[in-house]
Amino acid sequence: QVQLVESGGGLELPGGSLRLSCAVSGNIWYIYDMGWYRQAPGERRELVAVITRGGTTDYTDSVKGRFTISRDNAKNTVSLQMNNLKPEDTAIYYCNANIALAYGMGTGDYWGQGTQVTVSS
Repeated sequence: QVQLVESGGGLELPGGSLRLSCAVSGNIWYIYDMGWYRQAPGERRELVAVITRGGTTDYTDSVKGRFTISRDNAKNTVSLQMNNLKPEDTAIYYCNANIALAYGMGTGDYWGQGTQVTVSS
């Protein structure tokens, strides 16, 4: 019914930049909050950044001033610009969206498949 497809991960040097993108498609009536989570090996999945439909953003403390989340409501996309990357940013990054389905089919949280970000020299 709904697909979230991420792109843009990869290997980057410390201090470098990467941009993650996520495109949402399917039986969508309305997208509420969108966000990015990450999970490092042996760690719990954590919220990195979230953005409301109106554009209000919030970030976990460790990425404030380095990462920027944005969205395009017309295209149903959300992006994460990551600057000044650090080795501790290494993780699988997941796109998340809270979506109301068309035809009254309900509302729920949907996830992308994840994209690997590795920061290493």
